[in-house]
Amino acid sequence: MDQKSVTISLDAKHGSCRCGQIAFTAMLPALLTMACHCKGCQRITGSAFSLSEMYAAAHFEVTSGAPVRGGMKAEPYHYVCQDCSSWIFTRIASPMGEFVNVRTTMFDDADPLPPFIETCTDEKLAWVQTGATHSFKAFPPREEFANLIGQFMEQHE
Repeated sequence: MDQKSVTISLDAKHGSCRCGQIAFTAMLPALLTMACHCKGCQRITGSAFSLSEMYAAAHFEVTSGAPVRGGMKAEPYHYVCQDCSSWIFTRIASPMGEFVNVRTTMFDDADPLPPFIETCTDEKLAWVQTGATHSFKAFPPREEFANLIGQFMEQHE
């Protein structure tokens, strides 16, 4: 069988923390967009929920600066800028591989796709409506992520 080399061209999105000490690049496409309503996200953002875009860890790179662990300092690991305390991204290990959830508003072009999923709706503020396609009272079971990613990718080809 003759194997052919396949080259996939990926576009990049760039971003930084509030003070600019930490810069990063994420290679498109995003695998999933989400809003998390958990009390932890509410407290760390000072808002009703956090917005993030999920990327394969291999498609995410810190290009300058050195983010430090913040938040609860336990898995999943949240990374912040030591200077301005911006919450930039979260690293998540899973049976499907390692992923990085980048805070959507940290991108230079932060006009995001709306959240495809919303999590921890049992903790959300009563007035909040995100318009997400899928809602989960807690975090979705890990075995559902492959299907959710597939659906998201299909809709955003």
